[in-house]
Amino acid sequence: MNRNEEVVIGVDIGTTSTKAVVFGEHGRVLSSHAVDYPIVQPHSSWAEQDPDVIFSAVVESVSTAIVKANVTSKQVKAIGFSAAMHSLIALDASGHPLTRCIIWADNRSVVQAERLLNELGGLDIYKRTGTPIHPMSPLPKLLWFKEKMPELLDKAYKFVSIKEYVLYRLYGQYVVDYSIASATGLFRLDTLDWDADVLRLLGITRAQLSNLVPTTHILRGMKKEWAERMALAPDVPVVVGASDGVLANIGVGAVLPGEAAITIGTSGAVRTISSVQKTDEKGRTFCYALTPHHWVVGGPTNNGGILLRWLRDEFGGQEREVAKKLGIDPYDLLTKYAERVPAGAEGLLFLPFLSGERAPYWNANARGTFFGISLHHKREHFIRAVMEGVCMSVFSVALAIRDVTGPLSEIRVSGGFAKSPFWRQMLADMMGKELLVPETHEASALGAAALALYALGEIPSLDTVKAWIRISSHHIPNEANTFIYSELFDMYLRLYERLKGEFDIIASFQRKYS
Repeated sequence: MNRNEEVVIGVDIGTTSTKAVVFGEHGRVLSSHAVDYPIVQPHSSWAEQDPDVIFSAVVESVSTAIVKANVTSKQVKAIGFSAAMHSLIALDASGHPLTRCIIWADNRSVVQAERLLNELGGLDIYKRTGTPIHPMSPLPKLLWFKEKMPELLDKAYKFVSIKEYVLYRLYGQYVVDYSIASATGLFRLDTLDWDADVLRLLGITRAQLSNLVPTTHILRGMKKEWAERMALAPDVPVVVGASDGVLANIGVGAVLPGEAAITIGTSGAVRTISSVQKTDEKGRTFCYALTPHHWVVGGPTNNGGILLRWLRDEFGGQEREVAKKLGIDPYDLLTKYAERVPAGAEGLLFLPFLSGERAPYWNANARGTFFGISLHHKREHFIRAVMEGVCMSVFSVALAIRDVTGPLSEIRVSGGFAKSPFWRQMLADMMGKELLVPETHEASALGAAALALYALGEIPSLDTVKAWIRISSHHIPNEANTFIYSELFDMYLRLYERLKGEFDIIASFQRKYS
């Protein structure tokens, strides 16, 4: 590359890996490097990670991406950070972890979340904080600590997210951006400050939380050890950034009101940007901060591509062998089987709640359900029903967002599912709206890099990013399929309502005997 060209680096700390991407002018990708790490599950409902392993992944991903791009420290204009939401780590006074990093997928605080919602004013807390009451968020997790490990609450010097921990290791400062803070359930949207009533409920103090800063806050003076390890100048501007969800909207160009971004990876999410804070009277959607004039309203689903992985791993031994012989991806073979079946899977309906569910139901006890199984249903019907179930889950979130923000004028899709034209078309048919597919696979990292440039005054607005993004394809809904799906979706909604109480019973049974 041109040795005089300046670059910006987007660092995306994700659930299963951290990726650093080096961007040139107009968001052109020069290099990237990802480092994977495991999720530790010491108990069936727990999900944790080693924060030091993740910190090492940040250092390695940045240093390797810089080497791959063949750039010098002088060429690095800025670094912007993106991170997964809802993580929680307790630290001692020396900054050492007292716990692993408890991530969004951890469901140990189901009971505490239910009590918050039913007895402790959870809906009012949601309306103040924008974070739905669910075991994913730090609020019920901290209530779990208060009830199960009160000594930890007293011993902890700080409670931080994974991004706060990384920045503390790099700079020795405890800072948290408004975006990550607004996904904790502890942060008031109207005052941009910690919620005193929630802190009293939990029995923690402001001193145990990080200093709040805008997403455009700039850090300088990185510790020499880490700057050298990453081949960076210590005074390189590092923009604290935001959460991966809100930054993904920037990264796909869904930055104006009414423009929606749908991401389906391991899990999924639907998000749109509002110029003002908006919460839902029914508590179905989140509202997270991005900038003073950009608020992201949306909802996540627990059940995205992880369901196809489950199918492949548990029932797809035959497909894996065939795919290996043919030299193709097993997922592509599963999709080819699904294509043999018409829309609606000939009356096989799937509620895709294998991991419980977040939006729009926020029900950790929800469970996966096949409905309508008949002797004529074959494995391809089950595959198609699973894919359609994921689409119905996403569509239900989009409808809740529409109720809060108004009609969605444009929909852009990304994530692992976007690699499948068949699955994309299925979602277009389900929603009855055209889908646009941006030519980018680094949405959150690009969003972090763009926010860094915006913080430095290098671009006039976040809207600038739209011009960087090329639309690689689009999908017009098939009206006949949309008609079939409208009938099926009505059944999906009714079935959930009728099974809601039964989900509680079977979830209790599972916890008792597993």
